[in-house]
Amino acid sequence: MIKRSFFTLTKPRLSYDLVEPDPKESEPIPIPSNLTLLLNEPIDNTRQALIKKGDAVEKGEKLRLYNQSTEYTISPVAGTISAIDTYSDDFGSTSTYLVIKSNQGQTTQTNSITYDLKDDIASADEYFRTLPGAPPLKILASDDVKINTIVITCSDMDLLSTTNQYITLKFLDEIKEGAKVLKKITHVPKLCIMVPESLNVQGKFDSIQVFKTSMEYPSNLPAMILKDHLSMILPAGKAPEDMGVSFISAEAVVSLANAYKTKSAGFEKILTVIGKQGTQYRIKATIGTPLRKIFNAFNIHINEQDRIVIGGPMKGFATYTPHHPVQPDMDTVMIQDRDIIPELSDNPCVNCGNCIRICPANVPVNILVRYLEADQYEEAADKYDLESCIECGLCAYTCTARIPLYQYIRLGKHELFKLRALETAND
Repeated sequence: MIKRSFFTLTKPRLSYDLVEPDPKESEPIPIPSNLTLLLNEPIDNTRQALIKKGDAVEKGEKLRLYNQSTEYTISPVAGTISAIDTYSDDFGSTSTYLVIKSNQGQTTQTNSITYDLKDDIASADEYFRTLPGAPPLKILASDDVKINTIVITCSDMDLLSTTNQYITLKFLDEIKEGAKVLKKITHVPKLCIMVPESLNVQGKFDSIQVFKTSMEYPSNLPAMILKDHLSMILPAGKAPEDMGVSFISAEAVVSLANAYKTKSAGFEKILTVIGKQGTQYRIKATIGTPLRKIFNAFNIHINEQDRIVIGGPMKGFATYTPHHPVQPDMDTVMIQDRDIIPELSDNPCVNCGNCIRICPANVPVNILVRYLEADQYEEAADKYDLESCIECGLCAYTCTARIPLYQYIRLGKHELFKLRALETAND
């Protein structure tokens, strides 16, 4: 594999949005009659399931498919399972979705189940993986991963979103309390917090080391934080956890603080919704709420061929349905009108060099994409640094030929993972 220096040849000219100085409270979305929960495990018809259609569930109940299942979800309402079926993600991998029909009378009156918590990471991982903000408890609890640094992210990863900045301003005390909980249950020696340099909270985190991150994209991405603030270069094909560093969002830290205080799970997710005209709405919705319920609340009409993007303009992915549910890690949702969606093309690369000059990892994208178009994924990794890409999306943003470079790279990594898994299974 080619070893390349990790620096930016051309400085990106895109800036993160800064949250307003005194943001209004988020708009609550009423709990719908049906909520959809995604479970990262496929249905296996040869096994006896623990849950089935028609089962009653309690608010806060832990739901697993099978006895040996390590994946689970938590019901945010009291109600009945009205459907269990297969769900395919954007790369065709199958998992499972559950539809919970809410008992509206009980949901508003019944408290969530309380858990028998212990002050250790295994106990937290047993109940709180699906908290708002999606804390990386599975990684922190793994015996195969040794984490020695946790970075709390009060910055937003993508453009246009201000969700984590908003949470930082509104729930500063809870972030401090959540940091104490993290320290106590993980015993991780180093705890840091990253805050945008323009957000006036840097001096308010007591003894926690603060990283002041630039407002220029992509400075908030994990690979850039490792490089700029921890003096680490992320090796090709590796994740921050492989280097002993775990990132956790401000919202996840707040959720942990509240969960340990109440000994129960929370379900209200804060996210930024961006309408067709660029109008931003900050909302609070129960995990599992279909996106169409949010759109209806703000009179956002979705036409056929409009694009719904989960995430920001650089790293987001489109969903084919307005019924897609709010998820624990969902910070931003964008709606693009069908008449102004930028067109992509099948045009060949014109070798303008924009993608190379702007790439933070100095990947030769113009040559890499030729191998990806030809489905030569192993060659793309071995010869042209596919796995060095930090997935910032700047190459696609600057592409003169309008080639969907970011999507090619994500697909290439996915296919490469499948090839290697197959090779391992055949050994």
